[in-house]
Amino acid sequence: MSREKKKLDPKIGIVGGQAVLEGVMMKSGDRCSLAVRTPEGKISLYNVNKPSVRSKHKIARLPLIRGIVAFVEQLSLSMDMLTRSADMQGIDLDEPETKFEKWLNDKFGDKLMSVITGIGTVLGLVLGVGLFLMLPTFAAKGIDALTGGFIGEHAVLRSLVEGLIRIAIFIAYVWGVSLMPDIRRTYEYHGAEHKSVACFEAGLDLTPENARGCTRFHCRCGTSFIFVMLLISIILNSFLTWGNVWVRFASKLCMIPLIVGIGFEFIRYAGSHSNIFTKIVSAPGLWMQRITTKEPDDSQLEVALAALKNAIPVSFGGVVQPSGILREDGVTEPAEPEKETDASEAEKDADPENED
Repeated sequence: MSREKKKLDPKIGIVGGQAVLEGVMMKSGDRCSLAVRTPEGKISLYNVNKPSVRSKHKIARLPLIRGIVAFVEQLSLSMDMLTRSADMQGIDLDEPETKFEKWLNDKFGDKLMSVITGIGTVLGLVLGVGLFLMLPTFAAKGIDALTGGFIGEHAVLRSLVEGLIRIAIFIAYVWGVSLMPDIRRTYEYHGAEHKSVACFEAGLDLTPENARGCTRFHCRCGTSFIFVMLLISIILNSFLTWGNVWVRFASKLCMIPLIVGIGFEFIRYAGSHSNIFTKIVSAPGLWMQRITTKEPDDSQLEVALAALKNAIPVSFGGVVQPSGILREDGVTEPAEPEKETDASEAEKDADPENED
């Protein structure tokens, strides 16, 4: 009875989010809210509507396709929110500091950040392909040679070895970056995001005290999604050729949309069903969240809850208000135009008529 009630609970699965620089982004339907703790200790909110293609086109809501669409939209949203969180932190990404940066700024002007983002994306893709596609394949072939070709005689076994190497690389990478202080702090905000969502789905009052006692592990987390995709790739890649590694690489790239689509459907199913199958498949991802989430403090929970309240529907206690600095009463006020104020003060001081 309780299991059936959990399935029918309208709060389950309607909100998700991500950790950003000193903050959290929450999204529910079209509503998106980004909350960031500023260097002054205040909470800055950025509220905006982000309609999904799935709400406009029926074909984008079909099984498998909806997962691919959601994945692409999430990547785009993540990049946007990360950039905005840096801006809200007062990090000037455009200010040239070296002669080379000044040259880039003179050469590309307003397009500089687009160029840098493009180069960063390409380098990230190259690193990702090298680490998670090419390295495991070459490592599996090396192990096959060491075993006298035994692994190569069994395509499924070779794919299993390749997949396990890929998972090991993923775990090592996630654990390695967690040792960086800034990344660890982001992982704490990740934990705050999970605890806030758990608090909301449990029907508790959205306070740091209540969220503190909630779990920081969630089956619909992006970490679990990646791990599910890694497991699915082991199965699907076992049907690909090993005769030519370059053909295998190309084939695996073509399989990514299918893997993403299947992974999305599983995460969607696991989010509303609790049974032996979902528990077994979700277990590795939940275990990985012990690395990708850390226990947050109350100030971080306060930020995550602010984003949550401004993203969820009004019928569930959500708040509709403009972007700005969050006051103690939960209402936003426009951010102070510091640069304009400083400029006007400077002009005032420079005006002889204003001298005493």
